[in-house]
Amino acid sequence: MAIRFDALLARAMDELGGIVFADEPLADILLRITDIAGRVVPGASAASITLIADGTPTTAASTNPVALELDERQYAAGHGPCLDAARFAHEMPIVDMATEARWPDYTPRALELGVRSSLAIPLPLREAVIGSLNLYATDPHAFDPDAERVARTFASFAAITLYNAQIFADNTALAVQMQEAMASRSVIEQAKGIVMGSRRCSPDEAFNILRTLSQTSNTKLRVVAQALVDTALDPTLPAF
Repeated sequence: MAIRFDALLARAMDELGGIVFADEPLADILLRITDIAGRVVPGASAASITLIADGTPTTAASTNPVALELDERQYAAGHGPCLDAARFAHEMPIVDMATEARWPDYTPRALELGVRSSLAIPLPLREAVIGSLNLYATDPHAFDPDAERVARTFASFAAITLYNAQIFADNTALAVQMQEAMASRSVIEQAKGIVMGSRRCSPDEAFNILRTLSQTSNTKLRVVAQALVDTALDPTLPAF
């Protein structure tokens, strides 16, 4: 059994390692992780990821509508295996929906949708849990001990991947914002120079003129500055 577990885990790690943060937006990375889980964990027929932010759960990605509906049914009720896995940092298996008694308002709908067993694994990150990896199966007793071990180990690495992807996305967004700020500052300085030359005023006076023009026209300062620069380069363009 150890050989089977090692082979399954190696496959999962290889696929996780193939995710390149720079090539994919965060939403696609979440979907990739969910898809990998649904394929590499034996017995799974559907998968989803629940993330909890400020106490509010949401399905960040799912492999099919059934997983999404069952997740959202738990959110509406305020309890269920995926929520309890995240809250209590403990695995929540359901070996057979037909005999499960812990969530009586949830399991009947799962049976209606053809789901007979499930496995919810917490997504741990440092000393916290950020959500859960949810696996659904069409057969009862679908997740054997090897499948549970693969899911547990995969969830640990998936949480780290998610964290790193979020950091990369945040850093990328920050870099873009800094570039935009630098570009805005540059064009505003150019516009100030144009105003100083035409009005023969000081830099502070030129900036106040641009700011007043921005306020009276209800237009962002950067847009006003860019229009003045463009007009200076091409007098046929309309100006403020």
